[in-house]
Amino acid sequence: MVGTAAEGGTAGSVVPAAGADPAAERCATGERRTAGAVPGPGAPAAGVPVPGAAQRPAATPAPATSAPAASATSAPAASATSAAPAPTRWAPGEQILWRYRDNAEPDRFHICRPVTVVQDTAELLAVWMAPGTPCIKPVLADGTPVHREPLATRYTKPRRTLRDQWFGSGVLKLARPGDPWSVWLFWESGWHFKNWYVNLEEPRRRWSGGIDSVDHFLDICVYPDRSWEWRDEDEFAQARRDGLLTDGQAAAVRSAGRAAVAQIAAWGGPFADGWEDWRPDPAWEVPPLPENWDRQPERLLS
Repeated sequence: MVGTAAEGGTAGSVVPAAGADPAAERCATGERRTAGAVPGPGAPAAGVPVPGAAQRPAATPAPATSAPAASATSAPAASATSAAPAPTRWAPGEQILWRYRDNAEPDRFHICRPVTVVQDTAELLAVWMAPGTPCIKPVLADGTPVHREPLATRYTKPRRTLRDQWFGSGVLKLARPGDPWSVWLFWESGWHFKNWYVNLEEPRRRWSGGIDSVDHFLDICVYPDRSWEWRDEDEFAQARRDGLLTDGQAAAVRSAGRAAVAQIAAWGGPFADGWEDWRPDPAWEVPPLPENWDRQPERLLS
């Protein structure tokens, strides 16, 4: 789930219920249910490529060895290989919006986070969400945080959006075009790395102001010792019961999760790419939240 306890408000518009909870923050704060790899819901799907250090495709970024002017510590360098002419790219330091559409009403946005571009290539989009970032999150119509509502009614009670602020540690988000997930990195105070968080979601669509997606409820937490565990399986099941996912969509999400687990098991990118050593440019300012944060894209670029 994409909403977390690190977001916390001013009132917005009332919207129907659809998912967000503090799973990423629980994962980031080290709340682990198990030690070691946790069996997932089924074996890796047939035909899913298993990237490894020795067989990683050329498009996978490798750890950087020098610091470009755009950041204090460089992002892992991306390969120059590209299968097609690259579209217009955002430059490091540009500010864009990372948004999620409402699961019940996909023409509406219920999560919006301004972020700063770290890297934007044909192989990878990397963005930084700084501490103190103003953001939009869903709450129940009476202002109750979503994760405090009992699961049975969590996705059926009316909601509204809340203008808030990200008060946890900053988050680095990594997304490869076409992947039905993004990978988020969390740190503790003092830049002690904590974990990766695999947020299963619809492949992101680019537009001039940022990227849009739809959250798929089920997530995976990955730890530095290479162990991992599923997150929010209960919410995934409840979303299915409440009609927010069809059987076909749920099967596709499970398949995407198995594909992500295959990459984790092989310890391919981005887990082996050195992103945990990346640091933001101290000159970057916290992006503002525009008044028209929920505007519809004038044209999709991907």
